[in-house]
Amino acid sequence: MKFLIVFVALFAVALAAPSGDVTILRSESDVGPENFSYAFETSDGTAAQESGVLKNAGSEQEAIAVQGSYKFIGDDGVTYEVTYIADENGFQPSGAHLPVAPEA
Repeated sequence: MKFLIVFVALFAVALAAPSGDVTILRSESDVGPENFSYAFETSDGTAAQESGVLKNAGSEQEAIAVQGSYKFIGDDGVTYEVTYIADENGFQPSGAHLPVAPEA
C-alpha cells in the first residue's frame, strides 16, 4: 500500500510540474498485492518506468525490491538519465552525470 501511495505522489508531481504545453504520450500501470509497475512518457522528453516486487511476504524480513529509471531534458538541453535499484541495501542510483564514490 505504501508503494501505491508513493507511485501516485510521484506521478502527481510529474503531472503538476509547470512546463507549458506538455502532453502525456504514454501512461501504463499495473498494481497488484505483491508487485507493481508503471511507465510514462511526455512530449517534452520526460519518461520514467519502475517495477517492484514484495520479497519475503509475511515475514519479519518483508521488503520491497524496486528497479527503475527516469530521464528528462535539463535547462542546458542535455538529456539526463538515472537508473536505480532500491532494496534492503538502500537506494542505488547510477547515471553518467552522477558522481561515483571512490572504491575502498
